[in-house]
Amino acid sequence: MHSYKNPELKPLLAERLKLLMPDEEDFNSFLGMLEKPTQNSIRCNTLKIQPKELLERLKSNGWVINQPFKNYPEIMIIENKLSPGEIGRSLEHLLGYYYVQEIASMLPVLALEPKSHEIILDLAAAPGSKTTQIAAKMENTGTMIANDVSIGRASILATNLERCGVSNTIITIKQGFELCKRLRQQNFSFDKILLDAPCSGEGTLRSSRATYAMWNIKSVKNLSNIQKSLLASCIELLKPNGEIVYSTCTHAPEENEEVIDFILNKFPEMKIEAIKLPVKCRNGVTNWDNKDYDKSIQKSCRIYPQDNDTEGFFVAKLRRVG
Repeated sequence: MHSYKNPELKPLLAERLKLLMPDEEDFNSFLGMLEKPTQNSIRCNTLKIQPKELLERLKSNGWVINQPFKNYPEIMIIENKLSPGEIGRSLEHLLGYYYVQEIASMLPVLALEPKSHEIILDLAAAPGSKTTQIAAKMENTGTMIANDVSIGRASILATNLERCGVSNTIITIKQGFELCKRLRQQNFSFDKILLDAPCSGEGTLRSSRATYAMWNIKSVKNLSNIQKSLLASCIELLKPNGEIVYSTCTHAPEENEEVIDFILNKFPEMKIEAIKLPVKCRNGVTNWDNKDYDKSIQKSCRIYPQDNDTEGFFVAKLRRVG
């Protein structure tokens, strides 16, 4: 067994992460990043204000703003140190001019590429960061169904949709499997689906110290089964040539590539698509724990904290070609 500097990192989790990042320097860089706070990133809500105007307002508040991606001016990083809670207390936040969102969390919607007038399902939507991002990309046209299993979380979702001026979205409160079954019975079909799945949260170790204590391998295996069922349940809701983005904020292959491999085997009409994202991505793994996965799964994206100064994420995009 290796010895690790971080006393909170459980030995089994550390060993698994080391297998994913076998280069010593790379792994040490990963461990170092876990000790560093995440950047203050926000997303301009283009349903209410354009990035240029928001930038001027925030600069007049004394904030130093960096826009790291030329093609996505709505993504902003606040460079100067703010007082605790300042980012959520500003008038601009209360008016719904921006959403406080970690950069890696914005990537699944960039991969989904929502368009105006589409019909879209966000199957695990609360608290609403990605739902509001999708609505902005749709320019409040078309129709989106945003679902969450918890009434408490769904009420937070509703509050965020209202604050951001989202008007094209219907909120449902159901188990994902049950909702998909009901939608199939009613002959619903979607252009695009986002499943930002419940997961073990290994990618959030920078911002959530509780993840260290809560992590266990049994939970990873249980979540993998839930994720496979959730993703399988919504495949048949896709229109021909419809696309689904599957994402998690974990590094565990059982919750990522293994889920995609399961779908590719179960649904031959589903093919994995290459994704272009404005950050450094690593290829999905094609072998883990003595299991070989479909080689095309290399097209999925692993986002590691040390590569982009973000949280960790996994993003895969599937298209229904049959």
